[in-house]
Amino acid sequence: MAQERSEARLKSVQCSSPAGLHRIAYKEWGDPANTRVLVCVHGVTRVGDDFDDLARALCTDYRVVCPDVAGRGRSERLRDPRLYAVPQYVADMVTLIARVTANSEDGRVDWFGTSMGGLIGMMLAAMPGTPIDKLVLNDIGPVLDQGAMRRIADYIGQDLRFPDFAAGARFVKEVSSSFGPHSEDEWNKLARDVLRQAPDGEWVRHYDLALAEPFRAITGERAERDQAALWRAFDAIGCPTLLVRGALSDLLSRETAQEMTRRGPHPTLVEIPGVGHAPTFVHPDQIAIAREFLLG
Repeated sequence: MAQERSEARLKSVQCSSPAGLHRIAYKEWGDPANTRVLVCVHGVTRVGDDFDDLARALCTDYRVVCPDVAGRGRSERLRDPRLYAVPQYVADMVTLIARVTANSEDGRVDWFGTSMGGLIGMMLAAMPGTPIDKLVLNDIGPVLDQGAMRRIADYIGQDLRFPDFAAGARFVKEVSSSFGPHSEDEWNKLARDVLRQAPDGEWVRHYDLALAEPFRAITGERAERDQAALWRAFDAIGCPTLLVRGALSDLLSRETAQEMTRRGPHPTLVEIPGVGHAPTFVHPDQIAIAREFLLG
């Protein structure tokens, strides 16, 4: 039983969108009967496997749930690419939370969100009746650097194919250098999580390339409206919040992070030196930051 609790179980839940139904896959770690749940949600081009090390470290205290957001990894793609946006993701996570808290009386969870996963958590935590008790925002805030956003948009839509895993892994390491120092084994794990072998033998990225469409539709005026909406959401959050920033991050500026500490939930701010966007939380010192906030 102890071994079962320290290994992931692959599950899925059916969700709804205006375009139809789709299944969201998720990894579940820890005692299946544990009503103390931590939901960990990844960045825009990553997957729930990113949290394997964090989940192993916390699964004796939590049942840790790590979904692949729609269009990524093991989850199904959306029929309408325009729905690849935070409102649909929030709706999917509400369905997921209802599933994984079905045996608890209050349906409460803690939330760890990296980048996009933090935006989803921010919007959900701002809602009246939110199920979130504690919130970790990993290198994300209401103000998104437009240069960084353009870089991400260009990267997402490239139809890249690699002749072998080694070539794909080199690419992942290069474009993910802002994650900070990692061992070769850790880089290979980060690459394996997001590369898939196609039927023709080539290696491709795991996600629906149509994820890029909503990014391409963002105008300057739209970005300003989105930023105002994100600040309103952040200011409405009432739960204890930890804000983690990679000290070299080009997505979350130090100025925005400092402003966040003065508003909304007045989060505790921790900066991780030598890391950009975003800390991976695969190393013991980073995992300790999350453990102290969530369980300390």
